[in-house]
Amino acid sequence: MAYATSCRNLMMIAESCYIPKENKDKPAGEDAHFFCESAQVIGVADGVGGWASRGIDAGEYARELMKNAEYEVKDYCPIDVEPKEVLRQAFLNTAAEGSSTACIISLAGNILTAANVGDSGFTVIRGGRTFYRSPVQQYGFNFPYQLQNSSSEDDGAEQAEEMTVEMESGDVVVAGTDGLFDNLFPEDIETIVRDYCSDSMLSLSETLATAALERSEDTTTVTPFEVAAYEAGKRHLGGKYDDITVVVARVVLAGSISSYDNDDDGDDLMDLCILV
Repeated sequence: MAYATSCRNLMMIAESCYIPKENKDKPAGEDAHFFCESAQVIGVADGVGGWASRGIDAGEYARELMKNAEYEVKDYCPIDVEPKEVLRQAFLNTAAEGSSTACIISLAGNILTAANVGDSGFTVIRGGRTFYRSPVQQYGFNFPYQLQNSSSEDDGAEQAEEMTVEMESGDVVVAGTDGLFDNLFPEDIETIVRDYCSDSMLSLSETLATAALERSEDTTTVTPFEVAAYEAGKRHLGGKYDDITVVVARVVLAGSISSYDNDDDGDDLMDLCILV
């Protein structure tokens, strides 16, 4: 029996939920995500739906991008992860047509680093309140920065914005695509995280995703997407019906939760990467 060792003093314990919008032509949806426990890396991506008019499923681009990012980090110790470089390598190795927003988040020691392109992103909840929210990159209303295979350098990973956050045990990282953040205000996310009961039949990520879905179908409640539309001089009532991805990571002291290998081959850390 070999126990997993750690090269960090804080670690993320993550779970996720994905709710694709109903589309018979794209049953897998347009979002993708992964969590690699061994490298302490979260990735989320949202394929840009506008490609559908050309007969292209941008969800394939997002899934390949996240698969390549997961592959890039699976052998890494957290201290060696550079999110922007991970995103750059994943982008260079993605051949599918389409484009996608993307966010890569890494925790090493007590420092969270991230690289973000577009309007996917994350928030850090500390003591029930928003401590940090990653900035959105967009050219205009509902027109985010995106990674895309093209001849223009402006469409590559160099456009990613980098950020660093000093973390504490007890922090909660909520990462997601715009299906979450376009439908729930920061205070909505705070309330759900603060009031969540571990005895619930739903995980916290499922609770957040379900709340975002309900809001996306509501035309009577003000949402972040409605406010953004108003500020852009456009009319839109209620939520934005979209694919919804939520990854929730609880930050704990390393060693407070032990992972172990029960087959004596010592490779459990390699097996803890989950791609959706």
